[in-house]
Amino acid sequence: MTFRPSTEDLTYQESDGVGWLTLNRPAARNALTFAMYEGIGELSSLDVEELPRVLVITGAGDKAFAAGTDISQFTNFQGEADVLAYESRMSEILGSLETCPIPTIAAIRGACTGGGAAIAAACDLRIGSPSALFGIPIARTLGNCLSVDNYQRLARIIGPSHLKEVIFQARLVDAEESKIMGWLHQIAESEEALFDRVSAIASLVASYAPLTLRATKIALSGHLEAGDRKANDELVLSCYLSSDFREGVDAFLSKRSPNWTGS
Repeated sequence: MTFRPSTEDLTYQESDGVGWLTLNRPAARNALTFAMYEGIGELSSLDVEELPRVLVITGAGDKAFAAGTDISQFTNFQGEADVLAYESRMSEILGSLETCPIPTIAAIRGACTGGGAAIAAACDLRIGSPSALFGIPIARTLGNCLSVDNYQRLARIIGPSHLKEVIFQARLVDAEESKIMGWLHQIAESEEALFDRVSAIASLVASYAPLTLRATKIALSGHLEAGDRKANDELVLSCYLSSDFREGVDAFLSKRSPNWTGS
């Protein structure tokens, strides 16, 4: 099954086990509508067999990954119920992206701010072009705040101290500093080289054992406690008792490349 987003502001293509989900509002710097968030959330309704081996999220055009949420939509908020429903739904959607059972990669050029930074933070890897620019400038712009889930997700990446410094000053952080902070894992040599770099990384990751990658995501998600023996045992057994593990042992001893099936 090929994923079909319910909004035209998201496009999806899949090839050789790698899916590319594009935030497609370049004229609005890919500012996210509620429908776009919901479209991303639709990924959680798919079974793992229906997902690609790796998912890449990027933004259309060369100006932005996503310059936050489309502010015009906030004019419809009437009160407490609307605000809490919005933040609760955003936490659900971004949480489902973070816990998606396949590796996810954000391919970032231009502005990656507000909601765009939150989406990138929910991805496993973040690869940027030299123009990548991160920030959460809400203290200067809207005067709102993030949900605790989003604060903590961002803090796990760049640390609470860096996050406070960036938000308190409404500062935008360039690609080089973002890499030092941990927002970016790698920076492509040029704007034009970004997608080739991301394609190479995605293809490499897609060629490896899916159950190993899935177990790694679960173990490092922050949702399991180190002393939880039951969860640890289930995680270990999911790999060691799999067909892929038997295939890996046989392939290693036979000096051939393994054929991973994710089962």
